[in-house]
Amino acid sequence: MSRFDKVAKEWDSSERRQAMAADIANAIFKTQPLAKTMRLLDFGAGTGLLSKHLCSSVGHITALDISKEMLKQLEANRSTWGPCEVETVHSDITKFKTTLNYNGIVSSMSMHHIENIDLLFETFARVLSPNGFIAIADLELEDGTFHEDGNEGVFHFGFEEETLRQTAEKYGFTTPSFQTVHCVEKEENKAYNIFLMHAFKQ
Repeated sequence: MSRFDKVAKEWDSSERRQAMAADIANAIFKTQPLAKTMRLLDFGAGTGLLSKHLCSSVGHITALDISKEMLKQLEANRSTWGPCEVETVHSDITKFKTTLNYNGIVSSMSMHHIENIDLLFETFARVLSPNGFIAIADLELEDGTFHEDGNEGVFHFGFEEETLRQTAEKYGFTTPSFQTVHCVEKEENKAYNIFLMHAFKQ
């Protein structure tokens, strides 16, 4: 059983995670107009902390995660969300196969768990409709101390803006923009900034 499977039932009890998801959702609302005709993919959806905020503004969300237990918790939480079609998919994002095309891809704090970022952006481009968008939130570059329980399954200690910009443009994304949307404060005066990256597929 993975670490995420083990903690799924307690995951939502963290006020810090709840606050972060709310700030990321608010930043998405301010950055990207949403509509009931839209179909979104939430990769690394976990228990649905981000999806629940976006649910009332779109028509369909595919919640994708590698943890079955996280997705079970999402399905249990679903009854308290707004009106929206929600589909759960147990898969690695870079191996995700679909006949659908999405209007947007959203994510909160999952990209640093993906080893091959080039393959990730190639997948984004593959499953998005023309003019579709990405709104990806993750850590700004940090020193490897963010995860208090160790760095198993962590492939990146945050990201540099210019590196992500170049990768996005390499796979056909235009006008990538970045903004700091949340700050996680921990003990010993440690603070970790969370960015939102927004871009459009050509």
